[in-house]
Amino acid sequence: MKGIVLAGGSGTRLHPVTRAVSKQLLPVYDKPMIYYPISVLMLAGITDILVISTPVDLPAFQRLLGDGSELGVRFSYAEQQAPNGLAEAFLIGAEHVGDDTAALVLGDNIFHGQNFSTILAHERARLEAEKGCVLFGYPVRDPGRYGVGEADEAGRLLSIEEKPERPRSNRAITGLYFYDNDVLDIARGLTPSARGELEITDVNRAYVARGNARLLDLGRGFAWLDTGTHESLIEASQYVQVLEHRQGVRFACLEEIALVKGWISPEQALALGERQASSGYGAYVVDVATRALSTSS
Repeated sequence: MKGIVLAGGSGTRLHPVTRAVSKQLLPVYDKPMIYYPISVLMLAGITDILVISTPVDLPAFQRLLGDGSELGVRFSYAEQQAPNGLAEAFLIGAEHVGDDTAALVLGDNIFHGQNFSTILAHERARLEAEKGCVLFGYPVRDPGRYGVGEADEAGRLLSIEEKPERPRSNRAITGLYFYDNDVLDIARGLTPSARGELEITDVNRAYVARGNARLLDLGRGFAWLDTGTHESLIEASQYVQVLEHRQGVRFACLEEIALVKGWISPEQALALGERQASSGYGAYVVDVATRALSTSS
C-alpha cells in the first residue's frame, strides 16, 4: 500500500499566520501538524509516502522531512498547483501509487486511539484481499456539518450525504481513506463539481454504487481532532499536551514508530534524538532509544 498526505490549501480560516506558513507546518503542541497524519500511515505499515502541497510550501516540507531514509521510509513530493479538490491527489499521485492500493490522509487530521496500529493493519490486509474502499467514520454531535455515512450492520456503506439537513446517521466521514487500485481510474473519470473541484465524495459514491465500500466506526475511545480554526488548533494542542503529560508518552513520534516497526535500530533512533535533545521531543526520543538499547543488550 502506498500513502499520500494531502497538505495543500491556503488555510484561509487561520489567516494571517497561514499567509506566511503552511497550516500543516504549524505546531500542534510539540510537533508539526503533518507529523500526525504521517504517523497514521506509518502505524499502518506504509513506508512509501507522497506529500502533496503547494509549489510555495513544498520546499518547507522537504526541509522538514527529507527523503525519509533516517526513519527507514521513503518520502517523495509533488505539487498541487491550485486547490482543485481532494480527489486530485490521485491524479497527481497516480505514478506514485502505480499498481498498488492507496491510503490518503488529509494533512490537518489528527487521529488517536488504543490499538490504532492493529486496526489499520487489519483494514489494510482486508482491503488488499477483498478490494473496494474503507472509510473511517466518527460519531459527532452535529453531523449536519460533515459528510455523513450510513452503513448497515455489517459495515457496508449504503449512502453518503454532504452536510445533510436531516442526517441518516451521526457518523462523519473522516479524512482517512483506504482504496484499491481502481481509485486511479475513478478519479480520472470525475468531472469538477459546482465549486470547480474534484470531490472525494464522488470517488466514495462510486464505490458505494459498486457495493464494495465499507465504513469502519472508530467510535468511543478514539479522538478525531479538527485543526481548521484558531480555537480548534488550540484545543488539539491542549489535548495532546494533557495526554502526553499524564501518560508520559508522546504520540505521533515518528522516530519511535520507526523503531517499534523495526525500520531503524536503537542506535539510529538514539542519534536522531541526540540531534534534537535540547527539546522535550528530542529528549523523549533519546529516552525511548536508550531503553531499547538496554533491552536488547
